[in-house]
Amino acid sequence: MLLAFDIGNTNIHLGLWDGGSWRLSWRARTVTGKTADEYAVLVRNFLAVAQVDIGDIHAACMSCVVPALTPTFHELARRDLQLEPLIVSSQIELGIAIAIDTPEQAGADRLCNAVALSQLHGAPAISVDFGTSTNFDVLSADRSYIGGVIAPGIRLAHDALVSRAAQLHKVDLLPPPMPVGTNTVHAMQSGIFWGYVGMIEALLGRILAQLSAPSARVVATGGLATLFRQHIPRIDTIAPELTLDGLRLIYAMNAGNKNAPRPGQDSVSVART
Repeated sequence: MLLAFDIGNTNIHLGLWDGGSWRLSWRARTVTGKTADEYAVLVRNFLAVAQVDIGDIHAACMSCVVPALTPTFHELARRDLQLEPLIVSSQIELGIAIAIDTPEQAGADRLCNAVALSQLHGAPAISVDFGTSTNFDVLSADRSYIGGVIAPGIRLAHDALVSRAAQLHKVDLLPPPMPVGTNTVHAMQSGIFWGYVGMIEALLGRILAQLSAPSARVVATGGLATLFRQHIPRIDTIAPELTLDGLRLIYAMNAGNKNAPRPGQDSVSVART
């Protein structure tokens, strides 16, 4: 079995791949100051729920966008799982070209999403990942990762508004009865929710125009993906485990060659096929 860690700024997404499906996936809150021992308790509880022994885990793969936690989970995997984890970066085999200015700066989660798009959804394609930030990642027709868009996540925008306006308080992130709010709560919901829908639709339109591919597949992932799909017709598919799927596909390409570029190749060429 493969244990996958998608370590984000807000949540850590754990997945257990049994060779044919995700046997279990879990989300836990990201706490930068936690030790490897504390996170090991989380992993043990996760495996207990899945009714899996540590000895049944034969591999580990991780993407991390919180640099302080990379050594923490590296230590956890080595000590508690007795495994050398594969850490996703542009310097390992990804099966796609990385056609951006500085491949080493691409977030590991974004690379995972691009790989999952390529192998599971085809190309050209766009993923929209609803997380701390809302990331649009774009795969061209020749299966090159050409970059994307990073926008503030809706919860981040909501929290920023509330923190800077003395008379505004938190509201549910849901569409109000009508676009024009007749009270403060509905007015805020309209501005935050419908404003966010408008941003996503506008960005998708501009990306599709740049690609000259109006029929490119749009895949949404992240906790709020299902809610927004109801209001954004251009979203074709919800893929809750998109990043985890990228992790297990990347592991399959790199099994036996963890964290090291192939001899004689640099970080850019390694990621190209």
